Amino acid sequence: MKLAIGLDIGGTKIAAGIITETGELLHRAEVKSDTSDRGKMFESTAEAVEQVLETSFISTEEIAGIGVGVPGKVDRRNGIAIYQNNLPWEHFPVASRLRERFGIEQIIVDNDVCMAAFAEWKDSQAKRPETFVYMTVSTGIACAIIHQGSFLRGAGFAGEIGLIPVLADAKMERLEMAAAGPGIQRLAAKELVYEGISTKDVFLGYANGSRDHQKIIEVAAHQIAQGIYSVSCLLDPHRMVFGGSVIVNNPFLLELIKGKLKDYQLPEQQHLLDHMTISSMKQDNGIIGAGLRILDR
Repeated sequence: MKLAIGLDIGGTKIAAGIITETGELLHRAEVKSDTSDRGKMFESTAEAVEQVLETSFISTEEIAGIGVGVPGKVDRRNGIAIYQNNLPWEHFPVASRLRERFGIEQIIVDNDVCMAAFAEWKDSQAKRPETFVYMTVSTGIACAIIHQGSFLRGAGFAGEIGLIPVLADAKMERLEMAAAGPGIQRLAAKELVYEGISTKDVFLGYANGSRDHQKIIEVAAHQIAQGIYSVSCLLDPHRMVFGGSVIVNNPFLLELIKGKLKDYQLPEQQHLLDHMTISSMKQDNGIIGAGLRILDR
């Protein structure tokens, strides 16, 4: 049985997993990110790899390679993290540093959302969607597009749906700023005049029937629907899967989004409504996809 390590690197935490060829997650480890400088961030990454190897009692000789998901723009050919807004890794040679540290030759580095998208696309292959979109709604908002088995990347920054302007509070604002987790938190602090409120608190208030909290979530759903409508018009995808903590932990949000999206769509676009689902892999699709990228070669 071939095995790979999948790494999902973020500004808050780094998750590592041992992945099989069928996408099974055998072992998992998680460490806190140290974003204080480049070197300490790499040490956090190495610690996640070391922990998952130690707890699984698997040696590096049994590992076919390491797949690495990194936020932002990536030089995939050379395994370099080019740009991120939450890590100190501008032009950081991730692949060569991992080879040097662990002696594992095969390293694939890609955008973290693309890694998650690959796991979700592999899981949906029986349905053979020609145009597949994975969208994450978490502390940020982004998507990745797979068309006829290949990623659509543009010049390297395709899929950054969080940068699309939407109408928010009577002005145009980037979707990510308006409706990702921190955006919901900021809106709640403004509307409820309660600076200590968290995004989780807003969703709890919604679930408990608070009309003030419900209005905030309705606004966020409307803004996300605006962003998705851009995807619907430009790509007319066969299927969309959603991940990220905001929507995975609050699955009712998808139904709200669908209702608002339908108001925008023409009848010929509404087939998408029946093919929008939430990831069943929850927060593990990034590490699963990263491992599968190694084993699918």
